[in-house]
Amino acid sequence: MTNIKEKVVIIMGASSGIGEATTKKLAGEGAKLVIAARREDRLKSLVESLPNAEISYAVADVTKQEEVQAVIDLAVKKYGRVDVLYNNAGVMPTAPLSATRFDEWRQMLDINIMGVLNGIAAVLPIMKKQQSGHIIATDSVAGHVVYPGSAVYCGTKFAVRAIMEGLRQEERENNLRSTIISPGLVDTELYTTVNDAENREWLKNNAKIAGVGLSPSDIADAVAYVISTPETVAVSEILIRPTKQLV
Repeated sequence: MTNIKEKVVIIMGASSGIGEATTKKLAGEGAKLVIAARREDRLKSLVESLPNAEISYAVADVTKQEEVQAVIDLAVKKYGRVDVLYNNAGVMPTAPLSATRFDEWRQMLDINIMGVLNGIAAVLPIMKKQQSGHIIATDSVAGHVVYPGSAVYCGTKFAVRAIMEGLRQEERENNLRSTIISPGLVDTELYTTVNDAENREWLKNNAKIAGVGLSPSDIADAVAYVISTPETVAVSEILIRPTKQLV
């Protein structure tokens, strides 16, 4: 994928799962990477596992605007530009609305929606000045369909879908592209953010069954594809389900 080589790519939520797999994929394609997440030990070991890659890391919580800004600033200081921002951080504490889990609702709104907005706000002035750039967000099948027990989670993912389409419309004349990657069930640690024991166990078990859960590398391949497309091509969304998934 020659269009990836030498591109400056920032990955938020890079310490595990899809973010980790995408880091490895893009490093192999020759991208210049700045990765961020909350867990420094994970970031450090990921960087150390890629000795031939051009990669730096920063610790950042996507709910804190100043920490997200610091990651963007690091990339600009190091490389003078940002070609791609991948907003990948997210949580999925599912439960019925009747459980009234206010803290979980707030957490989902802060990470899944504000985390994406913080990234967009930090990188937009740079990309507009460059008159080029690509912003990608991990959405979900839950951003396209609603199902019981996940009303708020689905709401956050529908919101990301709307925000990213609005971004495309507003910034298309500045040559900026936006893409959402909407996976179905993926074998990651996302199930650990589900506090309801029954739901958590179901997600964990189903994600690991061959033929049901996608692997993080499947999603990384999709991210690499959209990054590799020419600047004249805007892939607005990729909906990627396991073959055997119903919803």
